[in-house]
Amino acid sequence: MNQIIKTQHLRFEYIREDENEHILVLDNINVQIQKGEFVAILGHNGSGKSTLAKHFNAILLPTEGLVMVDGIDTTQSERLFDIRQKVGMVFQNPDNQIVATIVEEDVAFALENLGVAPSEIRRRVDEALKTVDMYEFREHAPHQLSGGQKQRIAIAGIIAMRPECIVLDEPTAMLDPKGRQEVLKTIMDLNQNEKTTVAIITHYMDEAALADRVIVIDHGKVVMEGKPKEIFSQVEQLKSLGLDVPQVTELCYLLRQQGMPVPVDVITEEECVEVLTQLLQSDIKGD
Repeated sequence: MNQIIKTQHLRFEYIREDENEHILVLDNINVQIQKGEFVAILGHNGSGKSTLAKHFNAILLPTEGLVMVDGIDTTQSERLFDIRQKVGMVFQNPDNQIVATIVEEDVAFALENLGVAPSEIRRRVDEALKTVDMYEFREHAPHQLSGGQKQRIAIAGIIAMRPECIVLDEPTAMLDPKGRQEVLKTIMDLNQNEKTTVAIITHYMDEAALADRVIVIDHGKVVMEGKPKEIFSQVEQLKSLGLDVPQVTELCYLLRQQGMPVPVDVITEEECVEVLTQLLQSDIKGD
């Protein structure tokens, strides 16, 4: 697999002008995201994870170090259009990304600004709306939609641009459970069926458990990195960083604390059911 995003010794600080103070937010970040990968980035509030995400499509530029998007240095201002075509960004609040009064017009907005031919716009808009399962709402007003539906429209607007990678900054944080489920299904479908690279910033551990790889940020540094099972099996370290683990992982952790022979790497409900069934059966046999 080829890299779509790579950071080398990335350091970012901002200046608090009223006190002329330099605030270090990212400190020597070295991460790589491969094409087609699904990566979750975790960290408590203020850890720097959203700041890192904004470097992935040049919304922010490094104070020191390097960020490369498919081989393009993000500080090359003349290549900004190419970078944004390769990496699209979806934010936490869909209302901040929806600009038109009709759904299909909103999805077409960026394409019109790029001068894409009308026939191609029509094709891409329809395709994008079908991909997020919102085609039947194409003539609706966005403000009449639920939060989950709005977020899927925002994702459709990015999909229509045909990026290789989509970065989502807490896209389900403002949604109810149904909306979260809808958006997560859309993200998974894009990754698995369309081979779109996905990087998701999230504080929902069950979302991170679905990723290929998890990166944990704390105080602007990468402190953990690995497959979800590797990361979530380290319950005490995650708790020390102010993070949770998936509920089923927490349950199995508590069972182990009581001396029960439960694996350390349970992260899905299906795995948990299997483990509990085996425990129950062994108890019955023991009786």
